[in-house]
Amino acid sequence: MARRRISPAEGIAALRCWSRGEASAAQQRTAVRYTLELLADAAPGGSVEVRVPPAGVVQVIPGPRHTRGTPPNTVETDMATWLELATGALGWADGLATGRVAASGRRADLGALLPLRIPTA
Repeated sequence: MARRRISPAEGIAALRCWSRGEASAAQQRTAVRYTLELLADAAPGGSVEVRVPPAGVVQVIPGPRHTRGTPPNTVETDMATWLELATGALGWADGLATGRVAASGRRADLGALLPLRIPTA
């Protein structure tokens, strides 16, 4: 069964609310899930697990796929930090340096993929 995707209109609307500081908790989760979907589209694969609890998780970047236990290549951050990374309000290196992003493994560098290309319509 195909996974339900967030419509671009819903995702963009949630991101706009978040960027204005007006997002409800549900809208913030929608914005995170939408941007995680965009990341998965930009870098399909299964070698890095990106975790943004409690909103979502995706596996991205080509390479060996991990299926059991904790993957060797992981990125984890909170929802606000993820949205700042996805939109370019926070740089990857700054997120790592300040401890707002935890990344482990050789492949767990999302610097070249962020900020995301977010459709405007």
